[in-house]
Amino acid sequence: MTDPDTASRPAPNENHLLINAYTTHPSSPLLSVSRRIADSGCNLVDARLSTVGRDVSVTALATGSWDAVAKLEAMLSRLDREDGLKLIWARTGPKPLQSNLLPYVVEVVAADKPGILFQLADFFDRQSITIESLHSSRYRAMQTGADMFSAQVTIGVPADMHIAALRDDFLEFCDHLNLDAIMDPMKF
Repeated sequence: MTDPDTASRPAPNENHLLINAYTTHPSSPLLSVSRRIADSGCNLVDARLSTVGRDVSVTALATGSWDAVAKLEAMLSRLDREDGLKLIWARTGPKPLQSNLLPYVVEVVAADKPGILFQLADFFDRQSITIESLHSSRYRAMQTGADMFSAQVTIGVPADMHIAALRDDFLEFCDHLNLDAIMDPMKF
């Protein structure tokens, strides 16, 4: 018979802490955050760094024993107070396996106008397709100086979805909005 308290607890090294940190460029929170993760006895299992506007942000997922994660939380509290970084962290869990999703990459380029990203997200949401990762930016075209929008999106397409029909619907959607787009399976 299993103890109900232990059945709901994570395994000893499966405590997860999601950390978001940011500061003004050219400083980066990566070194400070990754050092605290290592010093606490936790493991850095996933990280993203991005410069957006004038800020550099790091999103990190640390795992470790319960006491190592608690030690990391204390270290992050001190870092937040003393080093001028802006930090947010929360306990979380592992990403559930979704073997029924097929990874596809979508790339979109268009003349910049308000609402493009919302319309893309809305299209995928209405199809019950998850957005797994996204990078979008605005830039000036080299030859013309026109403001351009660019997005690279990784999506999770349900395995039972008809891919050719989805691609047709997506390309028709993009044509209607005057977006240049491709949708291809992710190649690892």
